[in-house]
Amino acid sequence: MMKKILLTLSLFVLTMHAAFADASTIQAYQKGDWGSLLKKNAGQAVVVHFWGVTCAPCAREMPQWGTFLSEDRSAKVIFIQVDEVSLEATKKMLAKAGLDKASSYYLNTPFDDYFRHEIDPQWRGETPMTLLIDKNGKIIRKIGPINFVELKKWFAKGVY
Repeated sequence: MMKKILLTLSLFVLTMHAAFADASTIQAYQKGDWGSLLKKNAGQAVVVHFWGVTCAPCAREMPQWGTFLSEDRSAKVIFIQVDEVSLEATKKMLAKAGLDKASSYYLNTPFDDYFRHEIDPQWRGETPMTLLIDKNGKIIRKIGPINFVELKKWFAKGVY
């Protein structure tokens, strides 16, 4: 009886550990988080990539992001998934692209005008959309698939 209890308790602890470890790789993103995300990454070059599970160009591009980050581990890239889909669908697409360990967020509130305006008043919600933020806070907005050769140059020199 005691062995059964200990085994059950051990399995529970392992399950909880896995759940919490998994939660650290993809976090909830909600309205108001943009300012704290910028503040957290101030003074360094960072790319924020907005994508959707249901976006065909995003689906084609995500494996390229996985390749890019595997080749340049020093590049700071944050992924924010903006579709109103299940967390499991988001995790599955990230894993398939080799991005399951990347800094990622999933939308925790409806994707609306307030959300978009908070990030970029000119953004109409198209995906993929990528923001290149240099160490001085200057932002370059790219709509559509990214040019990874140019992105590599941007990280090296700070220009796109």
